[in-house]
Amino acid sequence: MKQLIATLALVCLPLTGAAQTADIVAQHILPGFDRLAQRSAVLAETAATDCIPTSPPLRAAYHDAFDAWVAVSHLRFGPTEVDDRAFALAFWPDSRGATPKALSALIRDEDDIAASAAAYADMSIAARGFYAMEFLLYDDAITSMDSDTYRCQLVQTVAADIAAVAAAVDADWNDGYADRLLSPSDTYRTNAEAVQELFKALTTGLQFTSETRLGRPLGTFDKPRPLRAEARRSERSARHVLISLTALRDLARLLSENDAALLDAFDRALARLEVLDDPAFAGVDAPQSRLHVEIIQQAVDDIRAVAATELGPRLGVASGFNALDGD
Repeated sequence: MKQLIATLALVCLPLTGAAQTADIVAQHILPGFDRLAQRSAVLAETAATDCIPTSPPLRAAYHDAFDAWVAVSHLRFGPTEVDDRAFALAFWPDSRGATPKALSALIRDEDDIAASAAAYADMSIAARGFYAMEFLLYDDAITSMDSDTYRCQLVQTVAADIAAVAAAVDADWNDGYADRLLSPSDTYRTNAEAVQELFKALTTGLQFTSETRLGRPLGTFDKPRPLRAEARRSERSARHVLISLTALRDLARLLSENDAALLDAFDRALARLEVLDDPAFAGVDAPQSRLHVEIIQQAVDDIRAVAATELGPRLGVASGFNALDGD
């Protein structure tokens, strides 16, 4: 009897994996990339008629599209990795300040590459995507450079380039890559490999939020780094953590089939984040406000521990190597 039960369990595991994958594709992945493509198109359309950096409609479209990217930014496999599309949408961290340098050079020289989104696709990733758009809309040094006409063109072209990349990612997911996850054969040979890819997206997303989104501005107690906070100019730093954790909770819910311990860990982190009144993590250099950010980081690490010690073994998978692990 024990042998029969074990055999039946093994038979059922791939079916469970297939069901989880199907739900994740239908409820999490495809809607997320559809939303990114739609909102990025709105950003491009808005910029085409209103390129003034302080324009409320333009800034609102930027925030909406950026929100949509952050909500899928953990899905760093497949279409987002083709032609470095993820980096073309979001080049950060930028430890050498390549983005403002690239944008300043373009504006100073009034480079013709900004004449069309098609040409701009060959531009360095440092001058593309949402972080470049943030500089164009919110950085005082960039927004005051000559000339207004060229900066307007650059805003329009960067927005159009974002929309083109987002549309290409969305099209690839809808026109074939989703089927690779749903019907493993080559990229993923089994349902278990597809589930492992999704589990790795969850754990890598949590790692990036803890070590980079929170860890970079925290620095050390003796040397905090508030100016390293993500998207601090547009005061999106805490917002990115909130959006990312909310999206990762949704992925975890589907992967774990509503595991209470895992979802409770997410809810504790989100609850601590919601009471934080520090949108750009500017307070990390003051002991009391720094403590609040450290507590959030610890709460994220608690989620990582539950995922690694409970969810992974239940799924029969491990996180595996990811780009954050280094060489």
